[in-house]
Amino acid sequence: QLQLVESGGGLVQPGGSLRLSCAASGATFDNYAIGWFRQAPGKEREGVSCISRGGDVTNYADSVKGRFTISRDNRKNTVYLELNSLKPEDTAVYYCAANFIPYLTNYCALSRTFGYWGQGTQVTVSS
Repeated sequence: QLQLVESGGGLVQPGGSLRLSCAASGATFDNYAIGWFRQAPGKEREGVSCISRGGDVTNYADSVKGRFTISRDNRKNTVYLELNSLKPEDTAVYYCAANFIPYLTNYCALSRTFGYWGQGTQVTVSS
């Protein structure tokens, strides 16, 4: 069974940057599209970005487009999320999740059901 572990969160000032990592184990990593989600206190979980199995297709929420970049290295079974120009409203717990789609190559969608989730990593943007 696929297991996901996030890392890289922390406290950063507005305008700063972070790089989150999502390390996978336990299954064939490139059978999965990967998504990043976040949840702030008192708010619903929000889809942030996703990447297709081979990394050719990416999608972003409008709120992070142009500031966040998702990428993956299938040799290392890892997906990354670069967070730049951070704002206080980006403060949340960030989760990576996997969507098992061995039959779809160049596809990812935040609206799909992601069946595997990590434990999350806290990102706090504050001066």
